[in-house]
Parts: sequence; C-alpha cells; structure tokens
Amino acid sequence: MPKHLAFLVAISALALCGCTSLSHLEQREYKSLEFQGVSLQHPAGNYTPPNNAILAGALNLFPGFGNFYLAFGKGSDGTHAVYGVVNLLFWPLSIIWSVPEAAYDAIQLNKSDMLYFYRYAPEGKKALEELGIHLE
Repeated sequence: MPKHLAFLVAISALALCGCTSLSHLEQREYKSLEFQGVSLQHPAGNYTPPNNAILAGALNLFPGFGNFYLAFGKGSDGTHAVYGVVNLLFWPLSIIWSVPEAAYDAIQLNKSDMLYFYRYAPEGKKALEELGIHLE
C-alpha cells in the first residue's frame, strides 16, 4: 500500500471515530432521568449545559475551531484538540464531517457533564432529592 494511501486511511479512520459517546451506564442513567422528566432541555435545579451544540457545529465551518471549543473549558474533552488538528489539515473537505460531529459531540459532552453534576455536586444531588429521584 502506498504511503500516502495508508496516511489517508489512517486519518479517515481517526476522523470517523471522532464522535464522543456515553458509556453504557451513562446511557442508562440519562434514559432513567429522561423517563422521570429531567433532561438537558428540562434540567433539575440550576444545571446549565456548558457546551452549545449549534456554536460547536458552526465553529467547525472554520478549520477545527468547533473541536478546539469542545477541547477546552468546563465540560470539555481534551481529545477534541486532536480532532481539531485533523480537521484543520483536511479543511475545507473536513466541513462535511466535522460540523455534524461537533454538534453531536457537544450534546454528548453536556449529557455526561449533567450526569456528573447530579452524581457529585451537592446542589445537583439536592435538586434530584427534592424531586424524589435517585441515580442508580
């Protein structure tokens, strides 16, 4: 296999596996909260999602900016810095996959951050207790 083709395959694989996902436990906990009326759209207490999905997607119209937005700050995932570099290298072609990927990842990072808030932050625990909700 020629070197440039191997490089392209490796970069494509990295770009395609760039989506953030919740663990099985997090998916189950989030579904349980949704069933009880608590979600990103209807949080309990004073929870505010740290990432804006529309902003993350829109920023990836520029080379990797949306991924850099998701890589730093509250509720961030540092691996997005790597995806940002990959998207920078393949810009403007990377717009095809990076815009929806960044928007999706922002939502997944918000879900993970919300679960962390309700599991560990005193005000998050209290908000769920007031509603009679307990995480597994």
